Amino acid sequence: MIREKTIEEFIKALSSKEPVPGGGGASALGGAIGCSLGAMVGNLTLGKKKYADVQEGLKDLLQRTQCLTHELLVLIDKDAEVFLPLSKAYSLPNTTDDEKKYRDEVMEKVLYEACLVPVQIMEKAHEMICLQEEYADKGTRIAISDVAVGVQFLRSALLGASVNVYINTRSMKNRDTANDLNRHCDELIDDGVRRADAVYNAVLKVIR
Repeated sequence: MIREKTIEEFIKALSSKEPVPGGGGASALGGAIGCSLGAMVGNLTLGKKKYADVQEGLKDLLQRTQCLTHELLVLIDKDAEVFLPLSKAYSLPNTTDDEKKYRDEVMEKVLYEACLVPVQIMEKAHEMICLQEEYADKGTRIAISDVAVGVQFLRSALLGASVNVYINTRSMKNRDTANDLNRHCDELIDDGVRRADAVYNAVLKVIR
């Protein structure tokens, strides 16, 4: 599995001419890193008397973060799984009417399926951006800068995954489905970027 590679192996594979991992897998990994930075702040806060009033909420926050981290790591491999059929579909014969019809049917199916994983990456990144708001509020001040770093990774994951949706919806013949996917992504970006920027700027005010 791609997610079991070492950091060096992943970077080497990412920079090669192989089709996977690509931008989707990189976005998922970036999202998982963003989650982990939030978790680090939470763990540094856990058990500290100075933050006694947030301990119970922090435990729940860490559990939710752990789930999102795992889900994003799984999506690294899921992204590769859905991209390979799409790359093969582009090579299908396209000469006769029957071949064209079959190719169109296959392309529509794999284009849609290739959209679903980056949409999930976006949804997970957006959810974690919302949790970073809580880490910024409850986390220990000595590590608050890591919330800002984490939220920037998540912002990049959100935007990075979106282009993998848009490049596929552009080629879909079912425009209703394509437009629905695009609208959902637009909404995630609008809200997620606004929240991420607010968290980042709030942290800057604390540390500068």
